[in-house]
Amino acid sequence: MTEEKWGQLRNRLLKTVGQNNFTTWIEPLEFDAVDGGVAVFKVPTNFMGNYVSQNFADLILHELSMSGEQVQRLAFRVAANSPARPAEPGAAETYGGAVGGVAVMAAPATAASSAGKDTLEALQAAPLDPRFTFDSFVVGKPNELAHAAARRVGEGGPVTFNPLVLYGGVGLGKTHLMHAIAWELKEKNPSLNVLYLSAEQFMYRFVQALRERKMMDFKHLFRSVDVLMVDDVQFIAGKDSTQEEFFHTFNALVDQNKQIIISADRAPGEIKDLEDRVKSRLQCGLVVDLHPTDYELRLGILQTKVQQQRETYPDLRIADGVLEFLAHRISTNVRVLEGALTRLFAFASLVGREIDMDLTQDCLADVLRASERKITVEEIQRKVSEYYNIRMSDIIGPKRLRSYARPRQVAMYLCKQLTSRSLPEIGRRFGGRDHTTVMHGVKRIEELKLTDGQIAEDVEMLRRSLEA
Repeated sequence: MTEEKWGQLRNRLLKTVGQNNFTTWIEPLEFDAVDGGVAVFKVPTNFMGNYVSQNFADLILHELSMSGEQVQRLAFRVAANSPARPAEPGAAETYGGAVGGVAVMAAPATAASSAGKDTLEALQAAPLDPRFTFDSFVVGKPNELAHAAARRVGEGGPVTFNPLVLYGGVGLGKTHLMHAIAWELKEKNPSLNVLYLSAEQFMYRFVQALRERKMMDFKHLFRSVDVLMVDDVQFIAGKDSTQEEFFHTFNALVDQNKQIIISADRAPGEIKDLEDRVKSRLQCGLVVDLHPTDYELRLGILQTKVQQQRETYPDLRIADGVLEFLAHRISTNVRVLEGALTRLFAFASLVGREIDMDLTQDCLADVLRASERKITVEEIQRKVSEYYNIRMSDIIGPKRLRSYARPRQVAMYLCKQLTSRSLPEIGRRFGGRDHTTVMHGVKRIEELKLTDGQIAEDVEMLRRSLEA
């Protein structure tokens, strides 16, 4: 095909796609050659080749056919003299062949011209951890809803809720679920353009784009993804310009029915200095809380991790009761729990001993001290009064009605079990009662736990709530 023929074909495309689309997408194309039924065009950026192949390839092929050209496919390559552009996830070369019946080729992205140069292309998408899959995620009551929602998104298909917002404290599994979604989506559809990064990386790219006057590249990058995943979104709070760009990116992707997945350390409405319009957008999808782990979930996580440690330390034995002890004592953070187990196996391997309670307490003395949460008598009294829907003054006061006396005994029992206070001290906190009264209350609840299922359930629920 001659340049003159390509010029005539461009004029026909202008009438079909309109002036704006023509100026943005068709005019920059530079015809190179027809080789083996493939029409090759030079493009300024990978993004442009990718966009044209997805949106205008069929039209260009049709016009080429009408002009008598025997062309079955289009190919795009970045012109050698084009200025350096950011490496874009989902750019043409990542499709590895056909996109909608159109072959797409692109020159590999060039490395940064000089070491240490902070440019937009220096920061890629955050790497995915191969350990963080759905298979390795331990499901329990505190995280079952978040896991189910993440599974649904990982299946792909029609977008049912957008965005999916996962929030919760440190070490509860938000990042694990996000990585698992990304792995699942990539496995089901390798050509899917999934971009996972932290809010800090989003902000860094934005600032670099402003500094280097590459905002169009920035907008193209984030508006061309199929799935956008932003971890720890609370970090953009208070950054007005970044929030504004995030808001526009969010809207653009939702308008294109692209999936967005967000994580935060608290509910969107509770993030200080986050703009109301951003909060509103985050709250319009499915917002799921990952609750603090309970004893059963922590024990399940430890049992799973022990199986993994067996691959490294096949001969090590672990005594009965050790995992239960760790699940009970280290209750605030799963990462600390996993780190404690890793240290325990390594230490036992070095000294050549079985992992028993003595070794556990010696090896993890600092972790156990740091993880020991101080539960107060007042906290127990408040929780019990809320649970039984009575006033705190009724628990402390002199009334002997059964509706007050039984919750009071439950509170005394929990104070004896969960605090280091002596019986006389506990008695003083319950309206100046004698220590024998406290002793009687504790003994009565111990007896009822064996015969009254409701009391046993109440005590267990309150204990979990206080230890969470």
